[in-house]
Amino acid sequence: MSETEASYRVRIGAWVRARLSRNPNAIKVDAEGLDLFVVRDVLDPQACQDLMRLIDADLVPSGLLGPTDDKEFRTSQTCNPHPDHPLVRKLEQRIHDVVGIQPHLGEYAQGQRYAVGQQFKPHFDWFDTGSDYWPRQIKGGGQRTWTAMLFLNEPEAGGHTVFTEANVTVRPRAGNLLVWNNLTSDGQVNIRSKHQGSPVEAGVKYVITKWFRERTWKPLDDDIPTY
Repeated sequence: MSETEASYRVRIGAWVRARLSRNPNAIKVDAEGLDLFVVRDVLDPQACQDLMRLIDADLVPSGLLGPTDDKEFRTSQTCNPHPDHPLVRKLEQRIHDVVGIQPHLGEYAQGQRYAVGQQFKPHFDWFDTGSDYWPRQIKGGGQRTWTAMLFLNEPEAGGHTVFTEANVTVRPRAGNLLVWNNLTSDGQVNIRSKHQGSPVEAGVKYVITKWFRERTWKPLDDDIPTY
């Protein structure tokens, strides 16, 4: 990582942290070694319902960026809605208004649906710079900085987001935005950001997630959408 990249990561981390700290609807979660916020009522109930219907209309099995022998690692379904859809444009605008990161740094928003028993085991959103996929991610915008995950509903039981290394469990609540920094205050990848979508025990869980990069995000022609 160059000095320029490190400097930017530090600045964007401080910028978003300060912005969220000033937001009266944002709650800073007491998470060990992790910048983690819950922002209440980012979307109204009708918009959440409309996005759930949009997700249901175009579902595929959720993918992974790197290989694993564990067939139960990620068992949800994913929707990659068109970024120009009016519902998606509204969602994107709300997230940008809250987080304050420039739009060109954001990946396309991605929807996920978890039925009973489905889960996403503990993982990181940041990229492993020693992996085979890293050279492609450099071309696509580099390291991920912040993640914004919007809960669209509340399953009857289970489906919590658990930060396994920071000792925090967040229960889904429709319209709330969960925001965290995947990097440390000095711009390094943060192991405290490891998290999981715990199995849904009753009902169905819907979320929509947006990731931000350190440089302009450029979707590559042969990319398959991943987490």
